[in-house]
Amino acid sequence: MPEESHENVPSRQRRRFEGISSRAYEHPADRSALVALRKLSGFDTVFKALSGLLPERSLRLLFLSDSVRVSDAQFAHLNVMLRDACYILDLEKVPPMYVNQDPQPNAMCIGLDEPIIVVTTGLVELLDEEEMRAVIGHEVGHALSGHSVYRTILLFLTSLALRVAWIPLGNLAIMAIVTALREWFRKSELSADRAGLLVGQDLKASMRGLMKIAGGNHLHEMNVDAFLAQAEEYEAGGDLRDSVLKILNVMPRSHPFTTVRAAELKKWAESRDYQRIMDGHYPRRDEDGDTSVTDSFRQSAASYATDVKNSKDPLMKLVSDIAGGAGDLGGRVRRGFGGFATGSGGSSSSSPQDQPPTDGPDDESPNGSNGRP
Repeated sequence: MPEESHENVPSRQRRRFEGISSRAYEHPADRSALVALRKLSGFDTVFKALSGLLPERSLRLLFLSDSVRVSDAQFAHLNVMLRDACYILDLEKVPPMYVNQDPQPNAMCIGLDEPIIVVTTGLVELLDEEEMRAVIGHEVGHALSGHSVYRTILLFLTSLALRVAWIPLGNLAIMAIVTALREWFRKSELSADRAGLLVGQDLKASMRGLMKIAGGNHLHEMNVDAFLAQAEEYEAGGDLRDSVLKILNVMPRSHPFTTVRAAELKKWAESRDYQRIMDGHYPRRDEDGDTSVTDSFRQSAASYATDVKNSKDPLMKLVSDIAGGAGDLGGRVRRGFGGFATGSGGSSSSSPQDQPPTDGPDDESPNGSNGRP
């Protein structure tokens, strides 16, 4: 499959983002980490040395020998979508893509030297053309951002942690790094969802794809507004116990929960940032070298602060109140955990004014998955 040309153009008229920098669509937390790593002296040398320890060559040979490589002769419709995605995001070198036999709908972009995109047969059979286009754009977004490098390292360290689990301190040290990488990678998934929308330029298709990943090929039984309402209920519902459980549930995952991804993508699609990109106003790749690490971290911190301030999650509301100097925080904490005092799963004793508002709605198993698109 030729890798350098863009002979195929999108099958319907879509805007192309010539020279676009991945900073245009990256979540602030994702962007700050990437900018810092790219500016770090000796970063490339370290990872080239590390690449000798990683089974990347083995993975490439495995996919080449035991999967189907997408080309003009095999899965030609996917090949067209791949070229379209690279054309729209102006990615010069089209990464190789493989279809792997697996009923679980998954996709991933891995590789240190060069990214490889892998999609499963479960995903190909689940999604229609426009939904699949958004997923391929998602993976091309990973490639443009350089996420494949860190994704490969995350996979390697996760595997290593299992091998050295019998060494207490060694395992703890590795798992601390893995936990931090997972937090970053969850934000990178939100970035890639945005890239998928820029490629597909069809929010409804992106939403349908996420709904199918969550509930299977039963669109006639699902509703986008009701699906987004689940994200609202998930964020705002419960008490402090539920907030803690949410943190524990998400920590082992490489991807955010699907309803959360849908809500975040819809919010971004309605933002001024997205409209500016669609109007042709976006950061360019040739400006990446001038990016300030301090500014990126400041934007990341501001993003987290805004998330906490606007969150309806009971714990986040408590954190916001602490930051704002609210009084009687001890009483609010006791009310938040009031259910423990009764020894039952009954309702909390918190008063109505402590309950969060219930406004309308604006790549996974419970234990996490390593390839969810």
